[in-house]
Amino acid sequence: MSGHDTESTGPAEREAGRRTPAEEARTLVSSVIVGYLATVGEEGDPWCSLVVYGPTAKGDPVLLVSTMAEHGRNLLHDPRASIAVNDPSAPGDPLDRPRITLAGRAVRPEGDAYEVAFDAHVAAVPGARLYAGWEDFTLWVLEVERIRWVGGFATMDTISQGEYRYAEPDPTQPVAARSIAHLNSDHADGLLLIAREITGARGAVSAYCTGLDRYGIDLACTGAGQSAATRALFDEPLEKAADVRPATVALVQRARAAREAGD
Repeated sequence: MSGHDTESTGPAEREAGRRTPAEEARTLVSSVIVGYLATVGEEGDPWCSLVVYGPTAKGDPVLLVSTMAEHGRNLLHDPRASIAVNDPSAPGDPLDRPRITLAGRAVRPEGDAYEVAFDAHVAAVPGARLYAGWEDFTLWVLEVERIRWVGGFATMDTISQGEYRYAEPDPTQPVAARSIAHLNSDHADGLLLIAREITGARGAVSAYCTGLDRYGIDLACTGAGQSAATRALFDEPLEKAADVRPATVALVQRARAAREAGD
């Protein structure tokens, strides 16, 4: 939930036209392959390690670790673990960037479950195929039981296991940064038109895209010496990355139609 340091006690509800905390969490986990794994040592002491992972379809991180590493040995005697993931490419203060902690128990999959988990790992970390067969390496799936998401300053939520499992990663995430850069460099006039005619920022003299997801785009507008953040929603939630271009074109067309209707 945005803007308050509070936790939800029931199913997370989506703020109008925005991703739920569970969707934010699943999107972050699917778009980053590096995390910090916390395990329990033989004497009960904590140990944190840098690891790479690939998520399963349910959002469980799959790890391929060696018993030569302390965290690999730790998992053999105590499966309790947690992994913290953040977006290192996000600008600004590191403590104001989106991040998530997933906690649960690590299990060694077998049979068909092993193949599914292994495929999930190498899809994110292709180089793992080179050493996966070495006898000191073990495949682990961290079965997520607890989820804590932080979206930035005073924006956080504890997400239930069911909410996390049910949510989907945002399909536009792989192209979002590139699409935002393209809109700002080549379509400033269109963004301004969207800001004025769709979001109601009539006095805006410039508009800059600051965010994009499957539900819409975020704009930073300036005018009359002031600035404001606005949001324009797509007609329907996007189902795939390729939908971004036609959806943003449709926003501009809607804005033009609104301007003509008001003339």
